[in-house]
Amino acid sequence: MTDSRGMRPSARRRRLWRWVSMLLGLMIAGTLFSVLSPRHHTLAALEAGQDAGQLRQGEQIYLNTCQSCHGPRLEGVEGRGPSLIGSGEAKVYFQVSTGRMPLPRQQAQGQRKPVELSPEEIRALMAYIHSAGGGGAEMPEERGPALRGDGARGGELFRLNCASCHNFTGRGGALSSGKFAPSLDPANEEQIYTAMLTGPSNMPVFGDRQLTPQEKKDIIAYVESVAEGRDSYGGNPLGGLGPVAEGAAAWVVGVVGLMPLAMWIGSRS
Repeated sequence: MTDSRGMRPSARRRRLWRWVSMLLGLMIAGTLFSVLSPRHHTLAALEAGQDAGQLRQGEQIYLNTCQSCHGPRLEGVEGRGPSLIGSGEAKVYFQVSTGRMPLPRQQAQGQRKPVELSPEEIRALMAYIHSAGGGGAEMPEERGPALRGDGARGGELFRLNCASCHNFTGRGGALSSGKFAPSLDPANEEQIYTAMLTGPSNMPVFGDRQLTPQEKKDIIAYVESVAEGRDSYGGNPLGGLGPVAEGAAAWVVGVVGLMPLAMWIGSRS
């Protein structure tokens, strides 16, 4: 049985269902986009009472300095920069306060350089990315020396978790594929804490299940004590790189010292 247009009722129902399904799909997609888009989180943060001026300042800084690599909505740009959604303020603080970001060019690893933003601008950028990106690792409540714990215990934890890359004195070392573990001498307490919390570059993330907040503070105390007490009581520290540099120096000095002795013995015989 067909209608006036020659269509069976079952075919007409299937066609109508396809249109209904398409409309429902578009409505669901639009709802999910409005809920999950970074802009939604920014508005939610404003409604929660965060400083609207600071968020707007952070957004403007982001659009001026970050969006070319990370996208206008923090979604990332393929081949240029990763997504910042879920990054959190701790990751922003480490990367920007150490001058690694903005990155001057694409390279194997961002390197420490003079900071381009003021402390106020960094705080604004942190607030914007943290709110627009849907949260993430947050900054510790303590600041400066308050982030230092037990240095003796920190030395044990550092040798167990960090020395394989950063050397036991925190002077860093080479890794694979053009990357390296940087020296920890110029890092302040907040930068060391946020590095452990976010795992920049090849560094693993040391969450609170791997290292408790107190253990992180202990490691910070050890690193800062080593950096502050780098006195060379035993002579030239040879860069503070440990047994590799010392062994190489001993070998060179020993060989050079033995050459005249070997020549003297040869002349006597």
